[in-house]
Amino acid sequence: MADKQNIKGQCLCGGVTVSAVIDAPTLGACHCTMCHRQNSGPYISIMTDQSATEATGSIKAYRSSEWAERAFCSECGSTLWYSTLHDGARYLSAGLFDDAGGAPLTLEYYSDNCPQGYSLAGDHKRMTEAETIAFFTAEMEGGA
Repeated sequence: MADKQNIKGQCLCGGVTVSAVIDAPTLGACHCTMCHRQNSGPYISIMTDQSATEATGSIKAYRSSEWAERAFCSECGSTLWYSTLHDGARYLSAGLFDDAGGAPLTLEYYSDNCPQGYSLAGDHKRMTEAETIAFFTAEMEGGA
């Protein structure tokens, strides 16, 4: 098992700084409509140790659904994280960190909603919209 690494990142203007700990860095990409509207493409997050994540600065949160909120820098608008309300987990934007924290892409959510104009390369797990909803529903109900 790899050693834990401390990573530090920031938004575009530097008004928000983020520090996190990763031990098995992986990236996930989401192609849902909300992520596309917010990011003009997929939202790519990095998996971090939830108990060792800190963010300071001009942070604004927007409750985007019954189960989640999205945070961004109130100065430059950079996406900071997607957070699930039932457990408070923050899925930090990979773009905050140099080289996306050195993490490989391992999972795509809503893969069947990926626009025809591009695709993400690699041999990784791809979950359809139905599979993604079933997964998160089970997680919220304590089954995943």
